[in-house]
Amino acid sequence: MNVTRRNFLKFAGLGSALGLAACGKQKTDGSGDDDGNRPQVDLKEFADLDLDMSAWNYDSKNDCYYQLGLAYCLKPASKAYESLAIFVPGKYFNAEKSGDKYKCTINESATVGSFTPKTAPVVMPINSARLSAQGCPTAYDYGGLGTYLSQGLVYVYAGFRGRSAGYDSGTTKMFPGGAPWPVVDLKAAIRYLRYNAEALPFSADRIFAFGYGDGGGASAILGASGDSALFTKYLESIGAATHDAKGNSLSDAICGSASWCPMMSYDSADAAYEWMMGQFSSDGTRADGTWTKMLSNDLALSYGDYVNQMDLRDAKDKQLTLDAVEDGAYLDGSYYEYILGLVQSAAADFFGRTQFPYTEAKSRMVDPAFPGDPNLSASGADALDEVTGSSTTTETVQPDSTSGVAQVQATVYDSLGSYLAALNGDYRWVTYSSGRKAARVSSLWDFVVHCRPANRAVSAYDAVDRSSTSNQLFGIGDESTLHFDATVSSLVSANQDRYATAAGWDAKYVTEWAEDITKKDDLDQDMSTRVNAMNPLYHLSGHYAGFGTATVAPHWRINSGLFQATTPLTAEANLALALRHYDGVQDVDFNEVWGKGYELAEREGDAQSNFVSWVVSCCPAPEESGE
Repeated sequence: MNVTRRNFLKFAGLGSALGLAACGKQKTDGSGDDDGNRPQVDLKEFADLDLDMSAWNYDSKNDCYYQLGLAYCLKPASKAYESLAIFVPGKYFNAEKSGDKYKCTINESATVGSFTPKTAPVVMPINSARLSAQGCPTAYDYGGLGTYLSQGLVYVYAGFRGRSAGYDSGTTKMFPGGAPWPVVDLKAAIRYLRYNAEALPFSADRIFAFGYGDGGGASAILGASGDSALFTKYLESIGAATHDAKGNSLSDAICGSASWCPMMSYDSADAAYEWMMGQFSSDGTRADGTWTKMLSNDLALSYGDYVNQMDLRDAKDKQLTLDAVEDGAYLDGSYYEYILGLVQSAAADFFGRTQFPYTEAKSRMVDPAFPGDPNLSASGADALDEVTGSSTTTETVQPDSTSGVAQVQATVYDSLGSYLAALNGDYRWVTYSSGRKAARVSSLWDFVVHCRPANRAVSAYDAVDRSSTSNQLFGIGDESTLHFDATVSSLVSANQDRYATAAGWDAKYVTEWAEDITKKDDLDQDMSTRVNAMNPLYHLSGHYAGFGTATVAPHWRINSGLFQATTPLTAEANLALALRHYDGVQDVDFNEVWGKGYELAEREGDAQSNFVSWVVSCCPAPEESGE
């Protein structure tokens, strides 16, 4: 990465981030517009999005007001998905009953937890690990909501279109889905909330998104791409609000993003997977003699080139790079040591904190993980995914579950010594010094082989036969799955003669990849634009043209299980590195969790309770923050 360009673009990042220097001081509702310079707009253009304050429902047992099925844009492509539900702590409203509904006004003197109606944060769950379409709740159940509302948070469950196109019930017209529509819909929901901010008891400057898996990636994209021009055409096409009833412009930037095991950055994901895990495997599609083994090695090498161009920097502002070892593989250098250091830090935390006997319970993510929609169950979500060939589990989790995981198997270890002995069963590769509270892992190779072996075929996300959920994400209309990775396409084209000497090669792969990555969607947006829209680093790194062109959230929380092989560790590591050097980002709480897999991984405690505590910590009272 050219340092001069980095320093120059730094000022662009600073300018876009200043408005988010403190959540309590944002002007994301457009209230900072100068009347003399305000563009002329139709003040009634979005009047149909006005929230009916006389249509609230009330749960007296749990003191919760709620509305369901609120359309958040003027021209929804899908009425089933492009609407939201709002759940409000009862104390925030004064209410007058009218029939079976309540007319509500804000109770300015109310306090719930540490918040008032003027300071309460909004939290928005992205309740799908595989970015399945998320419908707006059509029924109410308080189960699980108390974790959020009891602390004074307003809970907004927004529906969105998922990774593929679909049909509303009773219609024959297909609505578009896939990249970047899930993020577009969520941005429209955020604008809707700000459009109605004066009527609702929350701070429009304190909107937080949280999700897991692909949903965690969407949360990260929301956090990195506030007001990005990449989404303008899409938002306009569905009639997302652009200004409020006073003519103030509306923002879709958020205050904070939380994610567990986020899947994102599709431009480099296949290469990252092979560098992190694939190059250490010799099974299946990585068996010697196959063309996909060659592709795996080439992708791992291309990731080294990518890292060396990214200008990722450590806490001392030194660039992290990869160096080649004697066989040409990129398995040395400061970036390699940084990734290995994350593993060792997580191991040391686990070894020093865990009480023995310890029960290691293997688990995995299931939908749903968060409350809000009583009609959604894990079995229902999996049935939806089974239709598209992407079901990964059949366990059922109740809607009020706080774990978001299914327990698969368990092993009991009597002592730390027995646990380490099991890890070092074939040879010694991990050690722990209780005196120094430090762990040592001999190599990334050893860690991956023992704890995180590759479980996806080559290439991991842009599958050779276009069969992955990521291929669905970049499909267009009737072409429900498409290739999208330009790096794979380039490698397949450049190395076709060499690949042709190995087993499994078909010359059609060159044409299929080349044709797919040039296709445009219904809004004439090409594949590279759609891939950029699903990459938070596009707006965070000077390596990309989008650096400094979006409003970036100041608060971030990123957790991931070290023992999962669904996503590469490098994805969240690169995100955290970029965020820590982006002007205006206040804090990045980044934790890799030893012993956990593809789940709501936490070093200790309950994931949702920890998330709520984090939100509260990001939103101090005015006297504490100096507002």
